Amino acid sequence: MTQQVINQPLVREVPALDPLVGSQVSAPETPTPDEPVLRVNNIQGNILGGFNKDYQTLLFLEIENPEAFKRWLKIQIPFIATVSEVLAFNRLFKFTRKRRGLEGAVKSTWVNIAFSFEGLKKLTNDADAFIDTSFKAGLTARAKDLNDPVDQQGNPIGWVVGGPDNGKVDVVFIVASDERADMLAEVARILESVVGFRDEKGNPLNSGARITFMEEGANLPPPLAGGEHFGNQDGISQPGIRGRVSDDPNDFLTPRQNPENRNQGKPGQDLLWPGEFVFGYVGQDEKAQTLEDSKGDVVSAGPSWAEDGSFLVFRRLRQDVFKFHQFLNETATDLNTNARKVSAKLVGRWSSGAPTVRTPEQDTPTMGSDDCANNHFEFNDGGEQPQNVNFKPDDCRDQFEGFPTNDVVPPFKDATGIRCPFIAHTRKSYPRNDKTPGGIDKNNPNQVDIDRSEVTTQKHRLLRRGIPYGPISASTPENPQPDPIFVDRGLHFLAYQTSIVGQFEFVTRNWVNNEKFSTQAATGHECQGQLPLGPDPIIGQTNGPGGDRTRNFFIRLEDNDGKDQCQQLTAPEDWVIPTGGGYFFAPSISALEKVLSS
Repeated sequence: MTQQVINQPLVREVPALDPLVGSQVSAPETPTPDEPVLRVNNIQGNILGGFNKDYQTLLFLEIENPEAFKRWLKIQIPFIATVSEVLAFNRLFKFTRKRRGLEGAVKSTWVNIAFSFEGLKKLTNDADAFIDTSFKAGLTARAKDLNDPVDQQGNPIGWVVGGPDNGKVDVVFIVASDERADMLAEVARILESVVGFRDEKGNPLNSGARITFMEEGANLPPPLAGGEHFGNQDGISQPGIRGRVSDDPNDFLTPRQNPENRNQGKPGQDLLWPGEFVFGYVGQDEKAQTLEDSKGDVVSAGPSWAEDGSFLVFRRLRQDVFKFHQFLNETATDLNTNARKVSAKLVGRWSSGAPTVRTPEQDTPTMGSDDCANNHFEFNDGGEQPQNVNFKPDDCRDQFEGFPTNDVVPPFKDATGIRCPFIAHTRKSYPRNDKTPGGIDKNNPNQVDIDRSEVTTQKHRLLRRGIPYGPISASTPENPQPDPIFVDRGLHFLAYQTSIVGQFEFVTRNWVNNEKFSTQAATGHECQGQLPLGPDPIIGQTNGPGGDRTRNFFIRLEDNDGKDQCQQLTAPEDWVIPTGGGYFFAPSISALEKVLSS
């Protein structure tokens, strides 16, 4: 695939930090909580740092001879990238690009590794000590509970990777690079090592592993750069992470770049305790009354050697671009509006990434490409304008906040769902401060409390590291085009967390696939009489009687004549189909050295 064009406008970029100073210039004016120093030399780099590469390959192995594999694994450990390495490079990359105005001045290739529960059982005697029941059961066993298709297209039996009939998946390597040639060279090194492993004297040895599946992913070429195959920007909303990367009290992993709220990274990016994503650190206290006072207990995976590790969820999601665009086009015709607006209502963002909460009537690409503005909103509280904001050199400046135009508004509450429907993907997968069942008012158990809802919502966040796979489509919402022959394209969904049950599965079952979710938040909604409002229209899955996959959802939509009304939309089939996946554990460097390879 074509790499991102040099000198094109930067995609979703925030002010760059000096790579040697880190985030010290954004030190808060008031003392911050006692945030831990993260063991960045021991944590794998993609977890907290994020590879952020244009090219990525997933390589899956089955362990056939555990003792031989341990010997082979020990040789691979020096190639596994750490957070300290990735973070240092990412800072240098951004700073160099800012000075030169183009990419390519520095580049790198990274490798990370993770193991399934079955893989860990082959390498250590205490794998059963893991607490997370879903990790031990595996994704295929959880498919029905997640509402995945189990009796037709999408059935795990037909998965291309991770299914019950296509080879065991014990290990996954993630290889990512700025250049495809560099990525392929590193993949070739690993493959050659698997099939032609030799000792230091050149004598052939058994690696103990068998290759079961391999697939490339890549950042899409312009105009889809930074997005996914349906045509929308992806990965905009990521949680910030509390913690420091050195003993310096202000050298934060997530820079505090919101001058109006130093408890956020970028505007709209709430800071969470690192135990939500890496074991061995404090996590969020969902019983806290506010996000600012939500420091919880240290999170444990079970085995003591699992500290500094994280669970990795992988989903191979095939996307039917033509059917999605055809639905948008036909719906727009029926409702006297345009296809891009229908898409924005279903996603909660325009194709540029601009949120409909802030620009409800038309796309505003300058907002979509501005990381200081495109995530700066809430659903139930617009907030008050802070006075006497003290800006620092690397702070975000939301250019739309103080000077709204006719089409762009300041961060705005949307309690009735007129700007961003309750079923929109953005709102379903991350309801922010919408009322949720977990947000119970401590003084009135029968009353859902908005503030407490946001505290509980943050317990279910994910660190997403996905990338598209497959060739782009010629289809557009205005001109849907089928492929002349079958083409497999979609998304390699990757996400890190410390509770598969409480994070990935909770979001999937209780929010995305739950047609009743947001019922409590929908007070005053014009479609309130039509409850339930429906599942997530983009990635939501449903199992009807006899395997019926029809999905119904209600939205408020203003047509070309300015008429606002409640509309029921029906999707007769899925646009996103699970075709592979697995639950994995990404161990620390020390665990690789002292437990899994010895």
